[in-house]
Amino acid sequence: MVGPILVFDSGIGGLSVFDHIHSQLPQHDIYYLFDNARLPYGDLNEQELIHGCVELIVRQVKAIRASIVVVACNSASTLVLPELRKQLDIPVVGVVPAIKPAALISITRHIGLLATPGTVTRQYTQDLIDSFASDCKVTLVGTSDLVLIAEAKAQRKTVDINQIEKILAPIKATDIDTLVLGCTHFPLLQQEIDQVLQQKVMLLDSGDAVAARVLSFIEANEEQCITKKGNLQAGFTKDIDLGLEMTLADYGFTQLQRITVAN
Repeated sequence: MVGPILVFDSGIGGLSVFDHIHSQLPQHDIYYLFDNARLPYGDLNEQELIHGCVELIVRQVKAIRASIVVVACNSASTLVLPELRKQLDIPVVGVVPAIKPAALISITRHIGLLATPGTVTRQYTQDLIDSFASDCKVTLVGTSDLVLIAEAKAQRKTVDINQIEKILAPIKATDIDTLVLGCTHFPLLQQEIDQVLQQKVMLLDSGDAVAARVLSFIEANEEQCITKKGNLQAGFTKDIDLGLEMTLADYGFTQLQRITVAN
């Protein structure tokens, strides 16, 4: 495990996970890879998502000699982890919607899951609910529009709070007290979501849990790691605008690379 940590997402949502990892491991090199050419992942069919993700991640792991892969995308994690683990001999960490902790802390026994349509409808998600929230009412809200709003915010565009209000209407109309942000894009809109829900709902995401998992892998293999300089690089599959470049720079990513997507 001598190379950088590779953090992967369809767009800028994985920055919410990167933030947690970087705060725990500021001395480690991190490569942030996002497949914005195929964004949003929540609307892709499963085979297209699996093939595209696996090919891109495996190719980039080899190019940068990554030491660990973090699939910081809920839509991708529900599908691609088994195939990635077959093809790679390094640790692969995914994200799981925070259903379990939400069920543990809910007072009303009514929790919500806000995620992409793909994540909301997959059996993987229902299995999590059956295993950890069987005594709760769970309201599922699927949206790709919120992904695009988060992307627009990262491009320094104005956020339409009325559009977010419409998306969250099914949640606002209930006695939900805990809302799982089941897409890594959504924590980037936490301020706006809090505003719409009037800070009456606890928002949970998986960033801390993912960072803890990465830290455990790094600590278990510390003797194999070379000295790190904390270099941050980002790669993307479609040209980005100045606003997004500025946002990436705010996170520390000033080394940027355009990557060609295989057909």
